[in-house]
Amino acid sequence: MSESKTTTEHDEIKRWAEERNGKPARVKGTGSGQDEGILRINFPGYAEESLEDISWDEFFDEFDNKNLAFLYQDQTADGQTSRFFKLIERA
Repeated sequence: MSESKTTTEHDEIKRWAEERNGKPARVKGTGSGQDEGILRINFPGYAEESLEDISWDEFFDEFDNKNLAFLYQDQTADGQTSRFFKLIERA
């Protein structure tokens, strides 16, 4: 059974992403001024052309500024490694 978890812990988010070869990113053309834009995790082979890599520091600064939480799955329903995540508003 797949189970979703939610966290705001930077180390947990970074560990989860890096275990899946993910890097912090933003959607190209969405950031300006102090706004880093729409945050994403960039996984090799998925929508890379529409994303721009940023540092973890930039990612987490914006993550906290926008009061976001990280909703994610470790495994799919059939036991495979999941890349499912969503950035949501903190409760």
